[in-house]
Amino acid sequence: MTKAKAKEQKSFWEKNRLSGGYLLKKKLMNIGVSICRFILLFGMCFLILQPILNKISVSFMTEEDLYNPIVVSIPEHFTTANYLLAAELMNYSKALFNSFVVSLTIAILQISVCTLVGYGFARFEFPFKKFWFACVILVILIPPQTISSSLFLHFRFFDVFGIFKLIRGEAINLRGSVLPYYLMSTGCMGLKNGLYIFLIRQFFRNIPVDMEEAAYVDGCGTLKTFVRIMLPEAKPILTSCFLFSFVWQWTDGFYSKMFLGTTTLVSTSLARLVDSLGAYIQRITGTLTTVSVAYSNCILATGTLMIIAPLIILYLFAQRAFVESISSSGIKM
Repeated sequence: MTKAKAKEQKSFWEKNRLSGGYLLKKKLMNIGVSICRFILLFGMCFLILQPILNKISVSFMTEEDLYNPIVVSIPEHFTTANYLLAAELMNYSKALFNSFVVSLTIAILQISVCTLVGYGFARFEFPFKKFWFACVILVILIPPQTISSSLFLHFRFFDVFGIFKLIRGEAINLRGSVLPYYLMSTGCMGLKNGLYIFLIRQFFRNIPVDMEEAAYVDGCGTLKTFVRIMLPEAKPILTSCFLFSFVWQWTDGFYSKMFLGTTTLVSTSLARLVDSLGAYIQRITGTLTTVSVAYSNCILATGTLMIIAPLIILYLFAQRAFVESISSSGIKM
């Protein structure tokens, strides 16, 4: 093995001499580029992971450690009491169950509807097609806060051509229920639906038309071709859009506060965590006291970790399909 390495090294220097030093310069340049790439990737990963690692460290600290200048990253008094307190203040088990049910059903509904619409834009011609697709782009560009007043009034006084008012004497108040979520998702106006339509349309456009034509020749209809041929091909992008939908719905606070009201979700529970901590301490001590900023941030960091933990677990199970969808979409788009 040593002789082989010596022979290979001798061959390298011989080739380098014959090339006038070019081979050595190229090898040194490749090593330098690899080192720079490693430094850049390490720096980017550190910038992304450092806040999370800091939250993990703080979540296991006691209030005494928070004010100890010696303690930086490793707790001196390790404790899990912060997790127990955050779980109690957020009503974690109930919030987790409600968020899972809402996010899962909304994600399935959104992807089902957006897949049909995206396939229609990619493969069929119909009147005002460009106009409707421009509306999809507007749904992506216009933030939901712009139409928040209209959405609030529409679902607070919900009616269909005045039918409910004619029968009941007044409109229906849908706030405080999950129905507005389902109605908006069914109409492709849910959270980020325009983006899902765009991504799915781009994916279907890059699938060869010959596959559908061959299916038509074999006797398949439009629906059967879509279900048997196109959907299996679109698994990567559908998986990606499903994960995006689930995660965005899981962390959404805008629509949750507007429609669901007092329904306990992890996103709304986290937003009220600091206020709940103040009320808890006041109830325990019996006096009106101000919660220290460091301790309130500690409990908030703990609650944040408890919310993102299920998402990390979901990603670990679906990472292969997710990475495949991103890479394939990047090549085709």
